[in-house]
Amino acid sequence: MTKPADVSEKQARQVAEAARQSEWRKPSFGKELFLGRFRLDLIDPWQAAESSTDADDFLAKLEAYLRAEVDGVRIEREGRIPDEVFHGLARLGAFGMKIDKEYGGLGLSNLHYCKALTLIGSVNPALGALLSAHQSIGVPQPLKLFGTAEQKKAFLPRLAAGEVSAFLLTEPDVGSDPARLGTVAEPVEGGYRLNGVKLWATNGTLATLLVVMARVPDRGITAFVVEGEAPGITVERRNEFLGLRGLENSVTRFHDVFVPAENLIGGLGKGLKIALTTLNTGRLSLPALCLGAAKWSVNIAREWSAERVQWGRQVGQHEAVAKKIAFIAATTYAMESMLDLCCTIADDDRNDIRIEAALVKLFASEMSWLVADELIQVRGGRGYETAESQAARGERAVEAEQILRDLRINRIFEGSTEIMHLLIAREAVDAHLSVAGDIIDPDAGAGQKVKTGARAGAFYARWLPTLAVGRGQLPKGYGEFGVLAAHLRYVERASRKLARSVFYAMSRWQGKLERKQGFLGRVVDIGAELFAMSAVCVRAQGERQTHPEGVELAHVFCRQARLRIEALFTALWDNTDAPDVEVARRVLDGRYAFLEEGIILPPGDGAWVSTWEPGPTTAEDVRRRIPPA
Repeated sequence: MTKPADVSEKQARQVAEAARQSEWRKPSFGKELFLGRFRLDLIDPWQAAESSTDADDFLAKLEAYLRAEVDGVRIEREGRIPDEVFHGLARLGAFGMKIDKEYGGLGLSNLHYCKALTLIGSVNPALGALLSAHQSIGVPQPLKLFGTAEQKKAFLPRLAAGEVSAFLLTEPDVGSDPARLGTVAEPVEGGYRLNGVKLWATNGTLATLLVVMARVPDRGITAFVVEGEAPGITVERRNEFLGLRGLENSVTRFHDVFVPAENLIGGLGKGLKIALTTLNTGRLSLPALCLGAAKWSVNIAREWSAERVQWGRQVGQHEAVAKKIAFIAATTYAMESMLDLCCTIADDDRNDIRIEAALVKLFASEMSWLVADELIQVRGGRGYETAESQAARGERAVEAEQILRDLRINRIFEGSTEIMHLLIAREAVDAHLSVAGDIIDPDAGAGQKVKTGARAGAFYARWLPTLAVGRGQLPKGYGEFGVLAAHLRYVERASRKLARSVFYAMSRWQGKLERKQGFLGRVVDIGAELFAMSAVCVRAQGERQTHPEGVELAHVFCRQARLRIEALFTALWDNTDAPDVEVARRVLDGRYAFLEEGIILPPGDGAWVSTWEPGPTTAEDVRRRIPPA
């Protein structure tokens, strides 16, 4: 069996680049934003959610069921979702929310699906993670996009009826660097023989259908649908985490597992492209769960801060606390605006949303964590105390510390913040690399560089002048937005400033820009804030008749965001990135080991990354089988 491949940095980057969706066949608001072109017409006017009797009925039944039958406290206490909850959700059709009706699913839009996840996650985030991993990155979505008619008929009705699926890519020594994938699918008569070990498979302990990424020798990383009960599969352990204590997450071993040829998805060597394309819309599920936690935080902050009195005033009236409440409310409004906007444009298929979906994942995961942290500060000592401890004392049980623990993983799930910065930055500079990439490519020949130079010169001769002036400089620009017009003018100006900054950085660092991760991260964070500002303004304008108070939230959010953006612009060029990297190198070299003196150090006899050996398992199979209803 082949172990994780020993590949160079260049080879790893080539594998990742080959998996990218390189073409832009549809317009993208996010792509244009990074190029300094504020295409408000791509997202304005705000599209209200289309009425759907089926979706509305399902959401009403789901809410009633969750209120009456699901005990989130029990899930947290016992560390598992009860069997009867699986049965209840299956009866409602919750396992088939994204599966088309012809295969027994509900066929919900992205918008209604995310509203369902927001509702479910507010009861218990592990429950939301179960359904999200099952439908957003598990078997249903890859088959919907790349499966054959036969595969859809064979597998989707089972999943819609309540069987659970999982997505298996990560390995003990392979995370965001898939070029080193060690799981191998060797061609044999009638199919493939699968060998390897997968780590952190959400739903892996109970999934009956798996999407498995494996290397086919000489053909590349390929995706397969694998039966969870196939001979040779062992769930060696269920992993436990800081939060999401009801999460069913596994270490899964494959030993000479036969996979029929007809279970290959999308073609040989297409696995990573399938994974990335699936995530374009699949990433929307994670912000939906973040939004549920943020909405919950708004409620607790409001009720507690109005009830609690200190120094003769409600704590919410003290400026130090009031600022936190304003941040929680305004940021929640922004998260919901971004998510609803992304879902809407995904549903009507107008735009390419790969950048927007990645931006809302990044923004929601980072900001919801801050929201929960601020909520704990507002709650004081009770924020740090468990809900059960509060209840035992006769007080209302509020799971603030649990929400913080549960949210923390979202900055890592489906691409860590650091990886998301790099992925989005790569898309943000795609136009530049398309026209000028060979100039900074050390492997490009002199002839290529000359041709590229001429093409790049023509592109920049047209593009650079557009960054000098724009509608954001007109005193009455976007006047139809009233008090929010000034914020949209700021977004337009900041978008052009951001594009100029990226161009200057490419000119200054050329090929070394890819290593300037601090710079690229700030560029992406600025873009996320500008996207959020755009979304709240468009939403507030579109809902003036139904929710005129939304303008107030949009206004305060934009003022908060502008302060963050200005700090990020300053930090593009005034930062400690270079000395930080040098100090980190010295830390790794042990130069500052004296800092570790004076404490009892943790045991140093365990492996940082576990190794695995080929062959049959030596562990007990710990998979969980849900009995029939």
